[in-house]
Amino acid sequence: MERGRVEAFSDGVFAIIITIMVLELKVPHGEHFDALLPLWPVFLSYVLSFVYVGIYWNNHHHMFQASGKVTGAVLWANLHLLFWLSLFPFVTGWLGENHFAALPAAVYGVVLLMAALAYWVLQKTLIAADGNDSRLQRALGRDWKGRLSPVFYLAGIAVSFWQERAALALYVGVALLWLVPDRRIEKTLR
Repeated sequence: MERGRVEAFSDGVFAIIITIMVLELKVPHGEHFDALLPLWPVFLSYVLSFVYVGIYWNNHHHMFQASGKVTGAVLWANLHLLFWLSLFPFVTGWLGENHFAALPAAVYGVVLLMAALAYWVLQKTLIAADGNDSRLQRALGRDWKGRLSPVFYLAGIAVSFWQERAALALYVGVALLWLVPDRRIEKTLR
C-alpha cells in the first residue's frame, strides 16, 4: 500500500475526531455572558483535546514523511493509534461535563497514555519496515520527549485521585512540550 493512502485515511479519522469533539459543545440557553460560564469546563477540555489531536496529526504526518515502506504491521499499528485517538471525544466530553473530577481525569490520562504508547509502537513498526538505515530512526535519535511523556501521564493518572488540577497541569505540560512540531524529522527530511 502507498504511504499517501495511509495518510489520507488517517487524516480523515483525525478530522472526524475533531468534528465529534466540537459537536459536544452545546449552545448555551441565553444571550448574556453568564450563559457561557457553566460551559467553561467543557470548552477547556475541548481546547486541550483539540491541541492533542493537532499534535498527533502534525507528528503523524512528519513521521510518515520520514518513512519509506508501509507493511501490514504498519497498517495495524496505525489503526491501533487511531483507535486510542478515537476515544478522545468520549473522554473529553466526560472530563468537561464532570468539571475535571477525579475518575474522568484519570481515564483521560489513561487514554492519553495509551495513545502515546500506540504512537511509539507505530514509530517502531515504521522503523522496522524501513530496516537498519531508517531515516525515521536517524531523525528521532534519543527521543527524550517520547520517553518523558508517558511518565507525566502516569503521574497525572496517579495524582488525579487526590489533586485533579495537578493531573490536568501534567497533561497540559505534555501538550506544551509537544506543541512545537518535531523539528528532528524536519531537519532529516531537508
